[in-house]
Amino acid sequence: MEQNVKFSIGIDLGTTHSVLAYVDTQIENPIVNVMGIAQMTAPGTVETRDQLGSFLYQPHEHEMSESSRRLPWTDKPPALVGAIARNLGVKTPIRLVASAKSWLCHGGVNRREAFLPQGSPEDVEKVSPLRATELYLEHIKQAWNHEHPTHPISEQDVTITVPASFDPAARDLTAEAARNVGFNQLTLLEEPQAALYSWINNSADAWRNEVSVGEVILVVDIGGGTTDLSLVEVTEDQGNLSLNRIAVGEHILLGGDNMDLALAYRLKMKLAQEGKELQPWQVQAMTHACRDAKEELLKDSELQSVPIVVPSRGSKLLGATLKTELTKEEVQQTLVDGFFPQVAISDHPIQKTRGALTHMGLPYAQDAGITRHIAAFLSKQADAQRHGDNSDYSYGEQTMAGIPGMPAPTVDFIKPNAILFNGGVLKSGLLANRLFNTINEWLSSAQAPQAKSLSGLDLDLAVASGAAYYGNVRRGQGVRIRGGIASAYYVGIESAMPAIPGMAPPMEALCVAPFGMEEGSHVEVPSQQFGLVIGQPVHFQFYGSTTRRDDTAGTHLDYWAPEELEELPEIQVTLPVSEGRREGEVVPVTLASRVTELGTLYLEAIAADNGQKWHVEFDVRESNEESEDSQY
Repeated sequence: MEQNVKFSIGIDLGTTHSVLAYVDTQIENPIVNVMGIAQMTAPGTVETRDQLGSFLYQPHEHEMSESSRRLPWTDKPPALVGAIARNLGVKTPIRLVASAKSWLCHGGVNRREAFLPQGSPEDVEKVSPLRATELYLEHIKQAWNHEHPTHPISEQDVTITVPASFDPAARDLTAEAARNVGFNQLTLLEEPQAALYSWINNSADAWRNEVSVGEVILVVDIGGGTTDLSLVEVTEDQGNLSLNRIAVGEHILLGGDNMDLALAYRLKMKLAQEGKELQPWQVQAMTHACRDAKEELLKDSELQSVPIVVPSRGSKLLGATLKTELTKEEVQQTLVDGFFPQVAISDHPIQKTRGALTHMGLPYAQDAGITRHIAAFLSKQADAQRHGDNSDYSYGEQTMAGIPGMPAPTVDFIKPNAILFNGGVLKSGLLANRLFNTINEWLSSAQAPQAKSLSGLDLDLAVASGAAYYGNVRRGQGVRIRGGIASAYYVGIESAMPAIPGMAPPMEALCVAPFGMEEGSHVEVPSQQFGLVIGQPVHFQFYGSTTRRDDTAGTHLDYWAPEELEELPEIQVTLPVSEGRREGEVVPVTLASRVTELGTLYLEAIAADNGQKWHVEFDVRESNEESEDSQY
């Protein structure tokens, strides 16, 4: 880390909003500030807001004059992003790019291919998820440089936050987008950790009085696009309290966007009862209108309803009739019971059989019950805590359904002692209280102490603020949350076996990066030699596990339960042929792995005969080019 930089900058690159916070590292007792980001809110109108909407609008060539697109730092911005994009997109959703962050981590599509806005007509210019991310970061960079012309962002320490559940490929793509627009000194930080850093910073040293050694903090971050879960254990290091992130949840595409869509469909049904049918594009437009209405109704205790005007392309008469309203009661019923149902700890997400054919889209969670996802996470991580007596509480006797008096099999789960909420959805006291009470009901049923609430955060700004504070932590000022990588990673090994008609050789898995492996570290993978095919297209299959904590590098698995390993997108490469070797040769190799400071995984194959090395970068570059020795 450069020691002479002036600012530590934190950027929350969110699904629906992005925020920039900063700390002046050259003053004593620095405080975290949030920078207002100048952005267009309407044609010809520029305002400064704490949040930049993570939206991009592709206007028709005659929709806006050049004079109405000016920003303080340029007369010709490369894109319309922020509030104006969101506002224009409400009326014309087919030109709006939203949820680029969710697409960026979707391994089922080529993240470099220009296909957003998805499903829009041919005359709408398309961008890739990677490019959309670059445009948001470019706007943030220009806004900062305009405010701080003598301290450009390229010369400052920048920490960008990502969901804890991002795999190395999604982390790498985020870092690539930042590098492409000039972020030269870059660190990535998990969003729940950033929220916890913000809480630590806000409470000064008082945080040490709120938690004790052996306790577990559950961080629940529900934003616009995702629900992100983490567990952090309070430990002791040479007599001082320290924090250790011990588990993260799966990547759950479930958040405020789903809630807005649910409200829109509720209004669609209400209009249908009045004989008014809506087209899909109108439902899409109404979804954006419901987002604003939902925020108003949850924020204002006196407000009982918000009018919703549905855009139409028909006559003025038709346009005048497509009006409705969203009531506080509808919001509460839809969101509280639909997304935060009061369930038992044994109630986990319902997986439905999927149709054989589906539209290419984001892999949204099939079950909208966030409480069920949290129950599944706590149950899956039942043994995540290695120390402390938190897991020793007994359960009350339960009754198996249908067999009176027979004890039911108990559901073990890790029992948090404290809960930290983050994310815009949980700004609603109604939703936060329902979730907090549900978790405490689980603890009561297990005869465990009630969890306390850790508060004091601005849930919209905490992640960026914590990321800025983290820059000081990396300089040795403050407490650092330890944890390493949140999953163990494995490479698939094709079994050598005789051919059997209709059956592919079974895959085995070799652990190449154990759970908790620290960023910036390197490990040799002790195992027998393997054959590496060079000069021809091959694929590498990777797996990840958030539960197999005891596997070391070199652990060989020929069997695993379906829930233990998650299959990750395969990587297709053609490894280069060096002098003295031939195309298609199978080279005996040993393996080593490295985790970069950004959490990207590199697998290294080392030739047994002459030590030649091939590097396979787990970045899903979506090309057949081997990116040998590319590093961050």
